[in-house]
Amino acid sequence: MSNIFEKFSMRDKAAIVTGGAGLLGRQFSKTLAEAGAGVVVADLFFEKAEEVAQGLRSSGLQAIAVQVDITDKSSVENMVATTVQEFGSLNAIVNSAAMDPKFDSEHAGQHNNNFEDYPVEMFRSALDVNLVGMFLCSQAAAKAMLPHNKGSIINICSTYGLVGPDQRLYERAGQPKQFKPVFYTVSKAGVLGFTKYLATYYRGTQIRVNALTPGGVYNNHDEIFTERYSAKTVLGRMADQDEMNGACLFLASDASSYMTGANLVVDGGWTAW
Repeated sequence: MSNIFEKFSMRDKAAIVTGGAGLLGRQFSKTLAEAGAGVVVADLFFEKAEEVAQGLRSSGLQAIAVQVDITDKSSVENMVATTVQEFGSLNAIVNSAAMDPKFDSEHAGQHNNNFEDYPVEMFRSALDVNLVGMFLCSQAAAKAMLPHNKGSIINICSTYGLVGPDQRLYERAGQPKQFKPVFYTVSKAGVLGFTKYLATYYRGTQIRVNALTPGGVYNNHDEIFTERYSAKTVLGRMADQDEMNGACLFLASDASSYMTGANLVVDGGWTAW
């Protein structure tokens, strides 16, 4: 039997992180590379993905960037083929790419669409990214994993896939109401159903499928939002940007070899009340 540190190692393994240039995606890419994996930083915006990959390579880690549109089947298949060509296999994929309306300072005041008037086109477009994209990425990844009968698929969910949004967090006195839009909870709840389906579909193999549910991660949010959000957590604060990394590595590595169909919640106690 290997020791616990060896179980967490990703040495001689390859991993894809979709949305790899995003807030959490770049953290996941760095973590898996530091654990020894060859990492594919996959993102719709190639220049941003290459910036992340170059930063990892400059630290002596293995990483390449790939441009991908996760709603396009051929683009996704090319991403997986490039991974296998570069690193010889695909051992893990982190499905982190998603549409997620942000409420940090950079995006303040952009979310005043109420449900009654929410455009159905935007709803469909978001589901195409958050669910269809995850479907296509998992489908292509599984095909690469099946010949080896082993692999880890990690689907990034959200606390808003477990509970409805507390829209009071986004209210500001004297300003039009802002809302976390309907597609976000609907699609993230769908992530959990998809995860359980895929895990049970691959029964009898060592292809494992789990969800990782982060809580709110601080990213220059205003003081009102930060205080309100923090008050709703048991730990009394928002997460730091690197506080999902341990959970991601656990699910990607053999440290979680007896875990599938599960949802690992890292939310500071938000859903424990």
